Amino acid sequence: MQKPYYDKSKFTLYQANCLDLLAELPENSVDMVFADPPYLLSNGGFTVHAGRRVSVNKGEWDKSNGLKKDFEFHLAWIEAVKRVLKPHGTIWISGTYHSIYQCGFALQVAKFHILNDIAWFKPNASPNLSCRYFTASHETLLWARKDKNAKHIFNYDLMKNGNWPEDQLKKPGLQMRSVWAMGTPKTFEKKFGKHPTQKPEDLLKRIVLASTNKGDIVLDPFTGSSTTGVAAYLLGRHFIGVDTEPKYLDVSIKRFEELDRNLKNKFAQKV
Repeated sequence: MQKPYYDKSKFTLYQANCLDLLAELPENSVDMVFADPPYLLSNGGFTVHAGRRVSVNKGEWDKSNGLKKDFEFHLAWIEAVKRVLKPHGTIWISGTYHSIYQCGFALQVAKFHILNDIAWFKPNASPNLSCRYFTASHETLLWARKDKNAKHIFNYDLMKNGNWPEDQLKKPGLQMRSVWAMGTPKTFEKKFGKHPTQKPEDLLKRIVLASTNKGDIVLDPFTGSSTTGVAAYLLGRHFIGVDTEPKYLDVSIKRFEELDRNLKNKFAQKV
């Protein structure tokens, strides 16, 4: 087993290709996976961010190798994830239309049982520059179970009756639906540096709360700046994060260490 890049109680990071790391993990050992795989759209184009025209190029890791190769990549990591998931375990995949259809088909090929597709609506999404098509204002989340016959974790009562002030659509006391209205990451979430596809903490907290219990193991094979890990640790889960880029793992460490200090200070004040 390769040495962790960073290892603390309930929070472990690896600098590795996720396929290599997943091959070393024990079979049936993980309760839930959240994956935000590369969208494979770094093509020299531009978008708008904070009112400025910026390149969409994120790095070599986000460049397409053609439709067939891209699908083979998604199928490979999804099959590797399936091996390490427990029979009742579930996977969440986030993506845009550039990647999510391939991921959905790969889930079906790998014989996952798809539970939901969630539309994450972004009220503060960026405009498009061309004015030739509708402005993209949502991402899709796929939620699937490893074993069709197993009973997965779904904390229904918490989703229905919990306090969700960040969601502009959720009504108190009513079932949570499959459209979630949440903004993009807040400024303080990027204080140590930002990842180009960083997800908001509110989104990951909901996902972790919905589909895991305290003490469960959560894995993110494309962890980036580890919003998944921040949410998992905050909520009492164990986290394993994998990424190839040291600069994002270093941001992850800073985010975790600040959270850990804050939690310890909060506990000390109660004693």
